Amino acid sequence: MNSKKSLLILAGGLGSRYKGLKQVDGILDNDSPILEYSIYDALEADFRKIVIIVNRLVPKSYIDRLNALSQAKGFELHWVYQEMDRIPVPDFDYSERQKPWGTAHAVLCAKDVIHEPFVMINADDFYGKEAYHLAADEIELHHISAIQLAMAAYPVSTTLSGNGTVARGICTLDSDSFLVKVEEQTSIQKVNDSIIYTENGQSIEIAPDTLVSMNFFIFHPGIFGTLETYFYDFIKSDPMPDQEFYIPFAIQRMMDEKKVKVKVKISPSQWMGVTYADDKKSIKDFLTSEIQKNRYPEDLWN
Repeated sequence: MNSKKSLLILAGGLGSRYKGLKQVDGILDNDSPILEYSIYDALEADFRKIVIIVNRLVPKSYIDRLNALSQAKGFELHWVYQEMDRIPVPDFDYSERQKPWGTAHAVLCAKDVIHEPFVMINADDFYGKEAYHLAADEIELHHISAIQLAMAAYPVSTTLSGNGTVARGICTLDSDSFLVKVEEQTSIQKVNDSIIYTENGQSIEIAPDTLVSMNFFIFHPGIFGTLETYFYDFIKSDPMPDQEFYIPFAIQRMMDEKKVKVKVKISPSQWMGVTYADDKKSIKDFLTSEIQKNRYPEDLWN
């Protein structure tokens, strides 16, 4: 594989339901957080450039740890802070703004350091090594361009938490497996043997194999110009102080305006995530099992 590929990790969120800085919270005794397993998997798939979007709460000791790791393992590493004024908005009053602008703004913050096709992921989600090989193949086969993007989707049944409701983007596809729309639902949970979400006070059941977006997108750098235009449109709409500019909404607008098509690939990997603090045990058990199967070393970087 010869094409240059980047991995963009969104680690700027505050994790209110987790009640901690879960982006850098170690899972096993090796102290590696989920994002390091993502880096490990991406390096195996020949991604040699890692860009991490962070907030100012990430401790310097952790930044130093990964900087040393990048030198030891020979990959390019960039840190980008998601500041509210990272993309300047002339004459905007920031005094009432309570937090950064959301995931689409986070991606846009990387526009000066990414110039090649890239995968975008959440720092606190484990996507599985096969997903990165799938993405690498899409890039190597030149399926990713300014007018065609891709995403890895997961069956909703594999993305639930036993500790509360989760937010997922329910995907609708056309007959050629291109994305038609992503409908965000914030109250998905398993109740007895059914998977449901609540809308307008009604419980709606969905099939276990319904595909959902877990924010694993395969992007072309041409997306940055459109995101910047959309961001300024978002600002002009006079958003509420806590309203955010989300990547699924931006992608939906691009599709509606016929700017891009998004190919949906079903991930062959097991997804695992940490929405709530109690989810940590589940992913700890899962990673322990993966180590026992020799899919990861016990000390990830030894």
